[in-house]
Amino acid sequence: MDKPLEGIRVVDWTIWQLGPTATTMMADLGAEVIKVEQTGSGDPGRGMSSIGGLQVDPAGPNFYFEACNRHKKSLAVDLKTAVGRQIVHRLVERSDVFVQNFRQGVAERLELGYDKLCKLNPRLIYASASGYGPDGPDSQERALDYLGQARSGFMYLASAPPAAMPCYIVGGIADQMGAIMLAYGTMVALLARERTGVGQRLDTSHLGAMVALQGLTVSAAGIQGRAMGTPTREAAANPLWNHYKCQDDKWIALGMIQGDRYWATLCELVGRPDLVSDPRFANHTARTEHRAAAIAVLDQIFASRPLAQWLELFRAQGELIYSAINRIEDLMDDPQVLANQYVVEYEHPMHGLMKLVGLPVKFGSTAGDARGRAPELGEHTEQILTETLGYSWDEVEELRRAGAI
Repeated sequence: MDKPLEGIRVVDWTIWQLGPTATTMMADLGAEVIKVEQTGSGDPGRGMSSIGGLQVDPAGPNFYFEACNRHKKSLAVDLKTAVGRQIVHRLVERSDVFVQNFRQGVAERLELGYDKLCKLNPRLIYASASGYGPDGPDSQERALDYLGQARSGFMYLASAPPAAMPCYIVGGIADQMGAIMLAYGTMVALLARERTGVGQRLDTSHLGAMVALQGLTVSAAGIQGRAMGTPTREAAANPLWNHYKCQDDKWIALGMIQGDRYWATLCELVGRPDLVSDPRFANHTARTEHRAAAIAVLDQIFASRPLAQWLELFRAQGELIYSAINRIEDLMDDPQVLANQYVVEYEHPMHGLMKLVGLPVKFGSTAGDARGRAPELGEHTEQILTETLGYSWDEVEELRRAGAI
């Protein structure tokens, strides 16, 4: 099957995680993504040596760069030279999308701003990402994932009382969410271009994406003047919307927001029918009032069996809503994750078998594929110059002598 974005060419002038992940999403769906990198250094993500306390294996693949840049072609040019910028201009004339995530003003100084590029190609979609958005007093401030989580309120949302200390979540949550919004905006702009024939500029940011991610919580603050709280597990208002440690120190999560509907069934399943007639737990209001007692009882119950046995009992019962609490490592072997190809295997030509994040969306008649590798710096420079842009080999040699590539 053809992939849904086949025939779309994306010029990817992005670094680190937010921008590269957005263009990787497009590449997974079939777009030709040409990653423009500075000669000599390239995307600084190539040099990532550790992240989240995990060291990058110097003898193996750089998991950070691979995750953010699979399927792409690398074009290494010196953007500080006029000739190097002309190469990118020529590429833009033949492309559909230009993506960048540099600080405000950098693109303009290098003749890669929207006003310049849209004149070269009026059908161009020019997609930008920043820390705090294109307008406002802090629009030119530098920002990375940590600050996106900080400014958006997410670090307090992820914290637990009573101390309510801000908590940073590893893995680039603001980068990943920003990438999703950047790719989403680009797809909408491409659809609008198909209808109007004209390209446009679009902007998103860490801050905007993280505000959107917390839509319900932010709406609560906007409408009622107060955000929802993050209670401790021991103080959960609904004991059936909570998680419990099992005998083997693994955890089970209960997701029964309609507690009255499921309480009697749960009590029967766990062998405590007497709890149904306990006036402290007679209904949702009573269980909320006596939450500490209800949670203490459930703690004792779930601690009596290992997780696997509880999962077997719940699965056989068939009505209750529950899940194991996975560690990230558990996803590699989770049968549901594998069945839907949310994680896929890929045989890297240099580093052997690895597992990659698959596509979170399945299409009925077109399909994408996450299996692929990230390019070496400048790996496709000559191919792009000769096959895509029509440079002769003599011209390529002149560019090399001029230091443009």
